[in-house]
Amino acid sequence: MDTKTYPVHGAGLGLKRALMGPLAEASPTQINFLEVAPENWIGVGGKYGKQFHRFTERYPFLAHGLSLSIGGPDKLDTAFVRDVKNFLDQFNIRCYSEHLSYCSDGGHLYDLMPIPFTEEAVHYVVTRIREVQDILERRIAMENISYYAAPGQEMSEIDFINAVLKEADCDLLLDVNNIYVNSINHGYDAEEFLKALPAERVAYFHIAGHYKEAEDLLVDTHGAPVIDTVWDLLDKAYEHVGVVPTLLERDFNIPPLQELLTEMDRIIEIQNNWSLRSEPSAVKTR
Repeated sequence: MDTKTYPVHGAGLGLKRALMGPLAEASPTQINFLEVAPENWIGVGGKYGKQFHRFTERYPFLAHGLSLSIGGPDKLDTAFVRDVKNFLDQFNIRCYSEHLSYCSDGGHLYDLMPIPFTEEAVHYVVTRIREVQDILERRIAMENISYYAAPGQEMSEIDFINAVLKEADCDLLLDVNNIYVNSINHGYDAEEFLKALPAERVAYFHIAGHYKEAEDLLVDTHGAPVIDTVWDLLDKAYEHVGVVPTLLERDFNIPPLQELLTEMDRIIEIQNNWSLRSEPSAVKTR
């Protein structure tokens, strides 16, 4: 029996400023936790700072970073990492995750760039993850990213991810949509890739929509509803890992709150279907 516990439970939503008004006026039962990018909230005061503080008193929170640049050539910004630690401590953030990518090279690139899939890059990234975990005094979760080119590739994407997770002894933020997007763009089997990831390292899931540029080119936008094929892959992810907390990402083209809650209802429905197949004591809790 799987007795693993997670930092939160159920379904969650990314907290955008456009949603703060609607969420302040309602307490949707679908939302068990919220997620924010710490870069958007560190040091924020005034009206938004007060609103954010009230939300952290109502909901458990996760933090999903944007600018750690764990695979970048620049020296690790340890001052920023300490700021993140203070933010996590101040608001009792349950988990900190980041992208297995880089976003700086002598300055911010404003995009998530793929790390070369090489043994050298594995060791480089692992050293930096360990340093971050030492400063934060907690484990972090690295997310499998979507990517559109693989420069300098010497090993497969799955082997690269698994090597980093094992050597760094960190957790995994499993992005279901990214697996599907990459499977189309790079021509591999999404379910086979999913089942090769270490279930025991998963902290939580992301699910989102994307844009179809062509039959063989998908763009990970977080700006559209989740498609049926990705919902099906989420079902397979629960089969592989268990009933894991799952966050709906929507970063732009944000619809009315009720439309997002309808998508969250589908997350909860799939979670409940898997929970019914398990013993009550096997269902994950906070």
